[in-house]
Amino acid sequence: MGDFDLVLQGTIVLPSRVVEGGFVAVSGGKVALVGEGDPPAARESHRLGRALILPGAIDAQVHSLSQRGQEDFQWSTRSAAAGGVTTIVDMPYDEGQVVSSGAAVAAKASHGEATARVDFALYGTVDPAEGAARIGEMVEAGVSSFKFSTFGTHPTRFPRIPPPLMMDCFAAIAPHGLAAGVHNEDHETVEAYTARTRAAGITDWRAHGLSRPPIAELLAMLAIYEIGAATGCPAHVVHCSLSRGYDIAAAYRAQGFAATIEACIHYLVLDEENDVRRLGGKAKINPPLRPRAEVEGLWRQVAAGNVTLVSTDHVSWSEDRKTDPDMLANASGVPGLEVMVPLFVAGALARGIPLTAAARLMAENPARHFRIDASKGALTPGRDADIAVLTPEPRIYDAAASGHNVVGWSPYNGLEIPWRVSATYLRGERVFDGTAVTAEPGHGRFVRPPRAGAAA
Repeated sequence: MGDFDLVLQGTIVLPSRVVEGGFVAVSGGKVALVGEGDPPAARESHRLGRALILPGAIDAQVHSLSQRGQEDFQWSTRSAAAGGVTTIVDMPYDEGQVVSSGAAVAAKASHGEATARVDFALYGTVDPAEGAARIGEMVEAGVSSFKFSTFGTHPTRFPRIPPPLMMDCFAAIAPHGLAAGVHNEDHETVEAYTARTRAAGITDWRAHGLSRPPIAELLAMLAIYEIGAATGCPAHVVHCSLSRGYDIAAAYRAQGFAATIEACIHYLVLDEENDVRRLGGKAKINPPLRPRAEVEGLWRQVAAGNVTLVSTDHVSWSEDRKTDPDMLANASGVPGLEVMVPLFVAGALARGIPLTAAARLMAENPARHFRIDASKGALTPGRDADIAVLTPEPRIYDAAASGHNVVGWSPYNGLEIPWRVSATYLRGERVFDGTAVTAEPGHGRFVRPPRAGAAA
């Protein structure tokens, strides 16, 4: 029968090396052994040939509850399981219940444990009227990070946090050792360029990029990192579409500051002149998709080691909120949980980037960033046996045909993806078999950083 519950043999992708003909052995829901050569016996064993065996991805940026009655955890985590994502980190801007208090964190964690199919961690934010007063209680309730914005979409649900208040918040977070993540678009710059775009009568696919030019991102990033430097709080830019932004982050790190930065998969795959032109509102994302030259520039930053995390910024708006002929009238954001891992693997291989980057940027680094690396983020003995298996099976992606998305549209529809997620394991249990998500709502657990004074 063997000493292990599960053994998978194939190409093991670790953050530091790729093991051809390796294996992962699982016992009691934990990784027990990683090796190469003949695998040990187990109650369940799979020889997977050319398949890639990666740590289950941690998606650092998901919006499961942005539209009331639309997606929720049962659907976002279904997409996650089908995409090799075993933990999502959910954003705090929920329609009807912004997560800005300890009670709100506890309520969302309880809701998630009843509805999620894979594990989840949570962001918190602040109500500008309350300032930083509730930071401590949200840390105690278990948030893994905080989220703010230099741009205001809505005064209460997605407010602008001005620099003095952001200083207060960063200073309150710093003693707890968590990071402060910030949406990086300068409010005044966006307002001015939006007014110019409207005054010029431009409403088609070009309008979004014109209303949010690169300088809006770069000015915001400098403010974010300077506030981090002044307060000693780890400062994190949650999405950057510009190669220049990664140079800025690297410069702050070189000066000794905790300055991290995230690349969303859409910035590594989609571009303005082809995809925004073709898709219109279905490609509206903040910050905007940029020209193809920037896409390749971001891959060079991945290769150079200047990207900290790769995420989706996943949100599944109903189609009616993404199809207005007036580009600026559409909701911002796209779904991506089902395709992030295979798209990143395909993009890295096409550019000669080692697959170790996939294990590092979508598992190891996010686990460390959110302080959940005691149990998550690596195929290391003692960690949760969260595993994604990819097989070389080219397919044309169709979100509706997959059946694992609450919406049938995707900006990635029609793309040929050369790798397929053929299995996902959460804590050693298969939650996706390549066709069906087998985990029921409530299978996922709330993952939180260790409490103050507890062993890490």
